[in-house]
Amino acid sequence: MTKPRYRRRKKDRPKEITAAAFDAFAEHGFAATTVDDVAKRAGVSKGLMYLYFKTKEELFKAVVKSVVVRRVDQLILEVETTELSSEAFIRGPLLSFLQKIPGSPVAIVVRLLISEGPRHPDLVDYYYENVVAKGLAAISGFLTRGVDRGEFRQSAVTGLPHLVLAPVMLSIIWGIIFTKQALDTDKLIATQIDMLLAHIKA
Repeated sequence: MTKPRYRRRKKDRPKEITAAAFDAFAEHGFAATTVDDVAKRAGVSKGLMYLYFKTKEELFKAVVKSVVVRRVDQLILEVETTELSSEAFIRGPLLSFLQKIPGSPVAIVVRLLISEGPRHPDLVDYYYENVVAKGLAAISGFLTRGVDRGEFRQSAVTGLPHLVLAPVMLSIIWGIIFTKQALDTDKLIATQIDMLLAHIKA
């Protein structure tokens, strides 16, 4: 007798439900998406889905973990273990990471937070604590390391790592608002990095 479909892939259910939730949120927005929508997309019953995620908010947090947090955690690991000089790391792995964000699923999550965050401040707080704060701390720490090594001079940039992320946020917002006006986001981000390095290099 053939085993039930869901029993064969039980270990994959959380990932499949999370992927279905991301697609639903991206298409309809957080508020307009129902648990039924996600369950149908994932090919599971509503009751079964509740075994893994009790609320729609938990689903969104799972999406953030899957789409964004793992990328940030990987970058932080690279920051902590790299043997590159500070400038080489910024021009290499960090720049590559930043340039990939505007066209990635991360941008969709940010778009959702911009459009629906005021009605769901707990989700905004979750994103800030688990993504933004961690990313800013990693960048600030890396800049401080560059100062300690004599590669960078002490400047306001060390205390404002937001300047590194600013062109990424501009790129995402530009893509949301000015859909018919193309922006070379790779060049924008690279130029910001060039200007910051010119300012902070010892």
